Amino acid sequence: MDIKSLVPLLLSLLAGMCTVIGAFIVFFSKSKNKKLICFSLGFSAGVMITISFTDLYITAEENLSKKAGMIGGVLYTLLFLVMGALMALLIDEFIPDVENDNKVYDSKNVKLYRVGYVSMIALMIHNFPEGVATFVSGYENVALGISIALAIALHNIPEGISVAMPIYYSTGSRKEAFEYTFISGIAEPVGAILTWLILKPFINDTILGVIFALVAGIMLYISFAELIPTAREYHYNKIYLFSIFLGICIMPVSHIFIK
Repeated sequence: MDIKSLVPLLLSLLAGMCTVIGAFIVFFSKSKNKKLICFSLGFSAGVMITISFTDLYITAEENLSKKAGMIGGVLYTLLFLVMGALMALLIDEFIPDVENDNKVYDSKNVKLYRVGYVSMIALMIHNFPEGVATFVSGYENVALGISIALAIALHNIPEGISVAMPIYYSTGSRKEAFEYTFISGIAEPVGAILTWLILKPFINDTILGVIFALVAGIMLYISFAELIPTAREYHYNKIYLFSIFLGICIMPVSHIFIK
C-alpha cells in the first residue's frame, strides 16, 4: 500500500467513525425521557430529509444527467429514488419479529427498536458509497478528499444519533446503541477498502448517481413512514415539530465549516 492509497483510506475511516460520536449522546441520558425520545426521532427525520434532498438527490441528478441529459437525469433520479423507497418498504417488512425479544418490553419499544434497526441498515447503505466517494476523491486530490471527508464527518454525527437513540431507549442498553451505531459507521471505510481492492476500475458517475438516488429514497421512506409517525405518538407536538426543523437546519449549517 502506497501513501496515495493510505491517506484516503484513513480519511474514510475517520469520517465513518464520526457516526459513533452521535452515539455518545446516550451516555448523558440516565432515564427514559419521553420528550427526549420524541425530540431525537424528529431531529433524525429532519436530518435524513435534508440529506436526501440537499445532498443525495442533487448529486444523483448531476451524475445521471452527465449520461442521460437534463431531462433523463431528472427522470432516472426520480425512478431510482422511488425504487429506494420500495427497497426500504421491503427491508421493513422482512425485519425479524422482535416482540418476544427480552431486550424490548412493550409495543412502543418494539416500534422504537425497529426504527433504530431500519435506520442502521439505511445508514450502512448510505455510508458505503460515501466511503467510495471519499477514497476516489482523496486518491485523485488529497485536498479535495479532506474537504469531502470533513463534510461527511459533520453529517455523520447527527446520523449516529438517529441510530443510537431509538436503540438505546428500546433496549435500555448503551452498549447496544454503541454497537449498532458502530456497524452503520464502519460501512464507510469498508466502502473505501473495497474500492481500493476491487471496485476502483468499475466506479463511475452513473453508478454513484444510481446509488445516491436509491439511498435518498430509503431515507425518505424511513423519515415519513417510521421516524415522524413514531415521534407523533408521544403527543409532544411542539417538540417534534421544533426538532424536525432543527434537524433540517443543522445540515446546511455544517457546510459553512467546509467552504
